[in-house]
Amino acid sequence: MPSLSTHAGTEAVDSRPETPTAAQHIQDLGAYVSASPSSFHAVHEAARRLDAAGFTGLDELAQWPAGAGSFYIIRDGALIAWVTPETAGPTTGFHILGAHTDSPSFKLKPKPTTGAFGWLQAGVEVYGGPLLNSWLDRELRLAGRLVMLDGTEHLTATGALLRFPQLAIHLDRAANDGLTLDKQRHMNPVWGLGNPADSDLLAVLAANASGGAAVDPSQIGGYDVVIADAQAPAVFGANSEFFASGRLDNLSATHAGLTALIRHSAGPAPAAGAPVAVLAAFDHEEIGSNSRSGACGPILEDVLTRISDGLDATVSQRRQAFAASFCVSADAGHAVHPNYPERHDPANHPVLNGGPLLKINANQRYATDAAGAALWARLCGETGVPYQEFVSNNAIPCGSTIGPLTATRLGIRTVDVGVPLLSMHSARELCGVQDPHWLAIVSQAFFAEPALTA
Repeated sequence: MPSLSTHAGTEAVDSRPETPTAAQHIQDLGAYVSASPSSFHAVHEAARRLDAAGFTGLDELAQWPAGAGSFYIIRDGALIAWVTPETAGPTTGFHILGAHTDSPSFKLKPKPTTGAFGWLQAGVEVYGGPLLNSWLDRELRLAGRLVMLDGTEHLTATGALLRFPQLAIHLDRAANDGLTLDKQRHMNPVWGLGNPADSDLLAVLAANASGGAAVDPSQIGGYDVVIADAQAPAVFGANSEFFASGRLDNLSATHAGLTALIRHSAGPAPAAGAPVAVLAAFDHEEIGSNSRSGACGPILEDVLTRISDGLDATVSQRRQAFAASFCVSADAGHAVHPNYPERHDPANHPVLNGGPLLKINANQRYATDAAGAALWARLCGETGVPYQEFVSNNAIPCGSTIGPLTATRLGIRTVDVGVPLLSMHSARELCGVQDPHWLAIVSQAFFAEPALTA
């Protein structure tokens, strides 16, 4: 058996009394996931936590305050939050932790109320690359946003409402020899009994809209609504070492970055040379990031430019600031699967609770290079956090992240990291209870790391 590639460290120590334990962090991650069944809920829950920590929400239509402070903006299902230190100047670099708020799922189609043979069903479109079979035979909910004809928006989230019922083994004797699911014919969830002509799924969503005021379903002009697992996250295992939840890809990293930025903002005043600390939680990563709130879009550059403008930076000085910047792209990665070891690199076998991953790919599907690897190694060493390298089996191409997209768009040096998972893109993924906590610790150290200077 090849040796485990783990860079050992000891449990990180933070002298501040409010430092959470790994158990507290994982419980808070569970609470965050439960409050975030859609990307829109994820950013509004993040905003609620930022408000409580003293951050100020800004409107992109308004003039922004110049200089130091803690701020955030929401654009659709994306959020950018930042802390500008008192010492920041026109060429101060940015330390950016990039993550994403969306997860593979199913999205409601137009005319979503369907059905046949006395069943009420929902018309849905596959979003991203979910493991279809993992969504069968479990209680599911709908969540997202409703946009009214007058332009107002409401979040909406139901309780357990839907189910993709699997065909019984008696009616498909070969199911265990190879289950094949047709995305159009078989992935139509049931949500009730009755005649579709007499029912309205949008009325159910309107009845579950937030904000207190009644929402008239006839006034819904558009909606972005997805399916999410209704089961609560859970800690389990022989020594309570496992954590099961939906949407760990990638709310595990969004939550780690959010936790780290809030703690960073509450820490001691940064010394000279401290960077502008930025959390960039993008939407639409699972479908290619090509949107105004995705990593291929202008949202991060828009915000960084406006921060630089508030520091009286010229165009040339802003480019200097970008050259002094670093991005940690934090997205979930793969732990070695004990039942499929041949699908992994033979020399690199990341495990749960072995530390966050440093993700490496020769073809730049991950943006890590030697400089990024050295930064990550130094940060982990300084905080006493172990880390593990991840590289794909040569015969099985890996996915990608927002890392290469951000590096290409902005020219900012980038390293790809993340929490190791089993069952990635399942309706219910699996991680270790320690790794998300470690990721938050290293992320906080990254926000405080001095930026490069000329």
